[in-house]
Amino acid sequence: MTERRRLRVTGTVQGVGFRPFVYRTAVELGLVGSVANDSEGVVVEAEGGPEQLDELCRRLRDDAPPLARVESVEAAALPALGLAEGFRIVDSRAAGAPAVAVSVDVASCPDCLAELGDPADRRFEYPFVNCTNCGPRYTIITAIPYDRGSTTMSGFTMCTACRSEYEDPADRRFHAEPNACPACGPHLRLLDPTGAVLAERGDALDAAGEQLRAGRVLAVKGLGGYHLAVDATSVAGVAELRRRKARDDKPFAVMVADLDTARSLCRLSPAAEEALSSPRRPIVLAPRRHGAGVSEAVAPGLPELGLMLPYTPLHDLLLARVARPLVMTSGNLSDEPIAHQDTDALVRLGPMVDAMLTHDRDIHIRCDDSVARALPGGRVQVLRRSRGYSPEPLALPLPARRQLLAVGAELKSTVAVAKGASVVASHHIGDLEHLPAYRSFVQAIDHLCHIAGVHPELVVHDLHPEYLSTKFALDLDLPDVAVQHHHAHIASCLAEHAHAGPVLGVAFDGLGMGADGTLWGGEFLVADLAGFRRVGHLRPVPLPGGNRAIREPWRMGLAWSRLALGAAEAERYGAAVDERWAAVMALMDRPETPSTTSAGRLFDAVAALLGLRSRVTYEAQAAIELEACAAGVPLDAVAGYPLATATSGDLLVLDPGPLVARVVAERDAGTPVPLVSAGFHAGLGRATAAAAAELARAEGLDTVALSGGVFQNARLTEIVVAHLRGEGMRALVHERVPPNDGGISIGQAAIAAAHR
Repeated sequence: MTERRRLRVTGTVQGVGFRPFVYRTAVELGLVGSVANDSEGVVVEAEGGPEQLDELCRRLRDDAPPLARVESVEAAALPALGLAEGFRIVDSRAAGAPAVAVSVDVASCPDCLAELGDPADRRFEYPFVNCTNCGPRYTIITAIPYDRGSTTMSGFTMCTACRSEYEDPADRRFHAEPNACPACGPHLRLLDPTGAVLAERGDALDAAGEQLRAGRVLAVKGLGGYHLAVDATSVAGVAELRRRKARDDKPFAVMVADLDTARSLCRLSPAAEEALSSPRRPIVLAPRRHGAGVSEAVAPGLPELGLMLPYTPLHDLLLARVARPLVMTSGNLSDEPIAHQDTDALVRLGPMVDAMLTHDRDIHIRCDDSVARALPGGRVQVLRRSRGYSPEPLALPLPARRQLLAVGAELKSTVAVAKGASVVASHHIGDLEHLPAYRSFVQAIDHLCHIAGVHPELVVHDLHPEYLSTKFALDLDLPDVAVQHHHAHIASCLAEHAHAGPVLGVAFDGLGMGADGTLWGGEFLVADLAGFRRVGHLRPVPLPGGNRAIREPWRMGLAWSRLALGAAEAERYGAAVDERWAAVMALMDRPETPSTTSAGRLFDAVAALLGLRSRVTYEAQAAIELEACAAGVPLDAVAGYPLATATSGDLLVLDPGPLVARVVAERDAGTPVPLVSAGFHAGLGRATAAAAAELARAEGLDTVALSGGVFQNARLTEIVVAHLRGEGMRALVHERVPPNDGGISIGQAAIAAAHR
């Protein structure tokens, strides 16, 4: 008996070799019919025996290619046609709004790297080797369905040999859309800073390697944008890159050729090695070894290095020529978006570099490197979700009834779209206070809506009226929903764990507009996706000078020392640190000076009081350095410094005043700063866990969700989680979604989806 079925396959099934997989499977099973991409995914029409059709359905679900993510396989019966022409791949069908997940950009696979290094292969040392299992996807796609004509490869006509591979079902480049070779594909050029061509193809690569070995700064065009590269072992080269990039202290990422080199620089857990070598290829923060062979200026004053392995053939070839670790940092001036278009790169990066290694394959959408951190217990936490992760969909705990656009917050901006049961978040955009980042934000919204087939019916934004993302949302001719910042943080954690709530949420971050119009940042919330109730917070403290207090942590040191120890102690500290101390003290008593419950500003205060950092050159620098200085102190080596608890109405108030007083006392007694930092972390972590457990039990809850940028602090998180578990609580922490504001858009979308 012969049957015919139409199979609709949804998920990440375009650009990952899915049609060739279907073809080979159908031929093996003796089926006839066709497979095509369309705007919703992959559609298969197959005819044959019922058992063979059942087996095809099973294999589509269970045996899909490694880069595919199959969400569903739906079958519908069709009249049998009695076909005998075999099975074929047919042209894509573009009708309807796109509803297919776009594949992420993927690092070079072992097969392609073997060809890259084989002198007998026609792609020997060709910097654009790829196949259906690897290479560019998201950054070159201009439209859906995913076909060569809908990518930035459309202008390259395949030669006879490449076309033969592309059309051969037995070849791994069967329908590999970016397929190319030296005869027909993109090629390299080395330019001087004015754009004049210095060398091309292999000569460009050789000359670029020589420049890097000489300590010069190069712009290098990658998958999602340009990097600024320099020899990481060159003290003078790294210092010159810092000067040109206007980046005083923020650490640089380092690219190394292989895991052995990575192990020589850092102590790597199995989880860190797995993340480093995965097809996603994020930057992984890991503890650096003593005497690690890179310039100290790569990550000044920090015990970690951000390492990554090469993820394009060009990277492998360049590293082989230099034979040293390379700084590979975003191609931008400090705080601007990464440059990805050639003309813009020449204008912005030309004055910063000695040469530019570029090529003629366009990047359609910029996508910066992702960043992850190796954590105790074999976990890895994503801190910046971008290349290799975006635009991979995440499942929503509750499906959206309307198509949604969530515009995120102001810092570490991402945007997200949602329809049905999934949410798709953009790559990392940056801080919207910078005009180029805002333009990138608008472009990201347009691109994401286009490739996801979302026509927003509702826009979701932060409660803060002055965020540029909020103003953008309110300018749209759409119904809007305002979501409180810390509720969105907790919701992003719930979404990651497919948990609708309720939970006791602990949201610790820098600043966010509270529901009462004040600046929150140290919050205890009873929350689910439908709403939240504030049940506790850190003690408020003045924020003298507003945003200046963020850039100058000594102001927070002054505010907390006055609150904890009185005006005389504050005067003693202030007179020693800044001549403006008296004016700043006076600000604290003015009614227009805001107060904040911010946990992030508490970290700033303690770092300043310990003399670690009175002014910052990048966000969270003081907090990062406070954590870093305790890195060598075992968690159980010090007793935690005390905090007090009180009530204000029906809210629990956790008061760090006694903790700050103890920090100052230990400092004055000459206690080593690493031990004082460890005591601060231990005290805050244990008190936070105790308060959260008490509040959760009072609400009949047994689950606590931790979110907000402060929970990027691995030491604090480990202490809080351990003590929550000791209290019998389940702890939800971030791994795949950033705990910082990069996850806000996902939380906003999850909350809006839950609104009925």
